[in-house]
Amino acid sequence: MKPLTPHESASKHVSGEAVYIDDMLVNEQLLVGRVVYSPHAHARIKSFDFSEAKKIPGVHAVLSHKDIPGHNQMGPVVKDEFCLAQEKVICIGQAMFLIAAETEELCLEAERKIKVEYEILEPILTIEKALEENSLLGPPRKMNRGNPDEALKKAPHVITGRLYTGAQEHWYLETQVCLCVPGEGKEINVFSSTQHPSETQSLIAEVLGIAKNEVVVEVRRMGGAFGGKETQGNHAACWAALLCWATKRPVKIRLFRDDDQRITGKRHRFLSRYEVGFDEEGKILAAKYELNSDGGCATDLSFAIMERAMLHVDNAYFVPNISVVGKVCKTNLPSNTAFRGFGGPQGMAVAETVVDRIARSLGKDSAEIRQKNFYGLDANNVTHYGETVENNRLFLIYDQLMKSSDYWNRRKDVEAFNAKNEFFKKGLAVTPVKFGISFTTTFLNQAGALVNVYKDGTILVNHGGTEMGQGLHTKMQQVAAAEFGVRLNRVKVNATNTSKVPNTSATAASAGADLNGMAVKNAVDILKGRIAEAVAQIFTEKNPNPPTKKEDVIFQDDMILDMMHPERKIAFADAMPLMQLRQVSLSATGYYKTPNIGWDKEKGWGRPFHYFAFGMCVSEVLVDVLTGLHTLLRTDILHDVGDSLNPGIDLGQVEGGYIQGVGWCTTEEIKWDDKGNLLTHSPDTYKIPSVQDIPKDFRVELLENVPNPNTIRRSKAVAEPPLMLALSTWLAIKNAVSAVVDHEIEPEFSLPATNEVIVLSVEDLKKRSIQKRAPEFSPAK
Repeated sequence: MKPLTPHESASKHVSGEAVYIDDMLVNEQLLVGRVVYSPHAHARIKSFDFSEAKKIPGVHAVLSHKDIPGHNQMGPVVKDEFCLAQEKVICIGQAMFLIAAETEELCLEAERKIKVEYEILEPILTIEKALEENSLLGPPRKMNRGNPDEALKKAPHVITGRLYTGAQEHWYLETQVCLCVPGEGKEINVFSSTQHPSETQSLIAEVLGIAKNEVVVEVRRMGGAFGGKETQGNHAACWAALLCWATKRPVKIRLFRDDDQRITGKRHRFLSRYEVGFDEEGKILAAKYELNSDGGCATDLSFAIMERAMLHVDNAYFVPNISVVGKVCKTNLPSNTAFRGFGGPQGMAVAETVVDRIARSLGKDSAEIRQKNFYGLDANNVTHYGETVENNRLFLIYDQLMKSSDYWNRRKDVEAFNAKNEFFKKGLAVTPVKFGISFTTTFLNQAGALVNVYKDGTILVNHGGTEMGQGLHTKMQQVAAAEFGVRLNRVKVNATNTSKVPNTSATAASAGADLNGMAVKNAVDILKGRIAEAVAQIFTEKNPNPPTKKEDVIFQDDMILDMMHPERKIAFADAMPLMQLRQVSLSATGYYKTPNIGWDKEKGWGRPFHYFAFGMCVSEVLVDVLTGLHTLLRTDILHDVGDSLNPGIDLGQVEGGYIQGVGWCTTEEIKWDDKGNLLTHSPDTYKIPSVQDIPKDFRVELLENVPNPNTIRRSKAVAEPPLMLALSTWLAIKNAVSAVVDHEIEPEFSLPATNEVIVLSVEDLKKRSIQKRAPEFSPAK
């Protein structure tokens, strides 16, 4: 393994020196911003009056939609999301008014003085009701291959079912926050916790009615994001910008945790239906899937998320005849948004449920059925959307992990334990991940960089990606140092800034290092070309026989040298003053666009992904069948990251992604009441994983000797794919629950598998077991 390079901000994180937006010192002019949001899920605004609120000393602005100088819109793709509500409110948490005051207490006092009269309307709060009323955000999406209807008729076995997968709160440590500082004229400087500075810049310009070149957005770092700040970081930024514009003073909005959870969207909950045919060996012959998501009250990124769910409903398995229909429901809940995995988890959960059920129906181990259905190396290797699965690592990972985890012996041990214990049951499961890397909106697969070299030999890198704790800046620092052949401490990566690198894509789709790394390399290559030409001239002037050729100049070990005549060399730092004397530009922009991808959304066909990332996980759990309490006994993960840019960071991403997935699969349950109020809006009602939820025995390895062609230094993306490894934990719990009746009856199971779900499933199994054994004594009789 490569020597470990620590995260570039690690020491600052642990010492408290890392500067987040809420730590920034401004001046005595700074005002506090507050968002007044709707208390109703669906209502008509009959009237509002904030004349009394404006009279409070220290309150500098109270704004409604009427005070927006530009467009009252902040929808990132479809313009269906008001910045401030007008005429109606369509969810609890929708922003209605904005307040700027000298203290938070004054903001709260002003909020209490605002008078609003509503006419309450009937809300839609469930996927089922939305489907019943045909409340959709747009027409259904479809993908199709072969003839699934005909193949299902001929299949020896057919299963049907439905699966409910729940929402998930992002729970970034730093809530949504933005600081806006006015400049001269129309200028505004924005310090935003956003994954997409260019989009934040664009939307602020639109709501203020000014040109984009008046708005500068800067992001030093975020305190977590997980997709929740890809589009919805724009909201706090637009609100703060409006208050800054109105008051001509700096304004900061930082959402209180409970408000953040009430206002922002979540991972989309899904209600999925399936019909699958298979043969005696467990090979899948045909499948029909219907995926229904809860998009919330506005479009946001819901169709791109549904699209990725449809693209991943196969997970790692070849299905010759398949149809997939995706519907995005419109409900009166906050607009749901991107979350790590971006629809992939919801699609894969269906695939893994299907394989698990096939195994149960045939009385086989699900690991055997999974292997039988893997995409092939030379045949059966084209997805249902037409992309060939190249460099398939599934069989390699399966063979290594099944051996290192000692799966088959542990399966016997689990069965022996369950035979002896009535109230505690163990479960074991293995699940794979095949995750496509690229934005499925093809034009987004581009990135830019600006690299400056200074006369002292230090290097400053700007790129379009944002740092949210995932180590992107560290990897870009490493890329620049490696490409220049210099020590790491020569390179600094600066804050992401729209005035340095414009028109960037979001840091999302796990593509941050892929795209920005190649853009940084492109800038470095341009600079090396200029420097090499000048250095070749310097060497030749000193020693003209033979002359040094530009193409023979190499950069390594902090030196620049002629590889044909190694005695001709100069220290990198010593060469840089000479470059200025010779009028060589030491600043270059780099650019990259992902090659050979394309995707027809209407046909559902093409090559949307540059490559696939692969991984696999074996999970073993212990379940208390009386209380539903579960313990993760052991987890074995083997994950493919190509040639890792930074093994330490990548291992952390695999571990963290898996644990976040465990939260989605087990404890993170989101509940609303019948009026649309979020009931789980704080850390005392919403359970994210803690240290107690980490497996007692946690074994994580990166697959070795599998370089990834045509990517930055042969690496692979790592951010999202590991989250879906947690499906093995969910199915291990299901395996333990079904052991209550010796696996004779399949449990009714949803996701997350909370204590309540587990206990109710156990009780249901016991009742059905009694009915099966002695129907005349069933409760119905």
